[in-house]
Amino acid sequence: MIGYATLGTNDLPRAAAFYDALLAEVGAKRLWTADRGIAWGVSMDKPSLAVMKPYDGQAATPGNGSMIGLVVLEPQAVNAVHAKALALGGTDEGPAGPRGDGSFYCGYFRDLDGNKLNVFCMPSAAG
Repeated sequence: MIGYATLGTNDLPRAAAFYDALLAEVGAKRLWTADRGIAWGVSMDKPSLAVMKPYDGQAATPGNGSMIGLVVLEPQAVNAVHAKALALGGTDEGPAGPRGDGSFYCGYFRDLDGNKLNVFCMPSAAG
């Protein structure tokens, strides 16, 4: 159902370096680059993530209550992506680990512009 999600940035080169390195952890690459933004994904017919300078020319701000979830296949990948985000200068919003009954494994972080993301998998669904 979701085609793409967009996060705002005030520093596109800095955001590009962060997401180039972070999204390589999940096998994504740049799908397109424009003056105001960049999108990453695995192919044009799959959901993607874009980072853009706001069209209205105002400062980008993180949305209160907004979050992007990045899905991976196993807990080890959650650990790797969460650690990579922090190594790249992101901030921890909740350590990688199981939540609830253990059927949801995730880690939460903020990017360099303060946008909140998580990386997650459903270990019991991999069965």
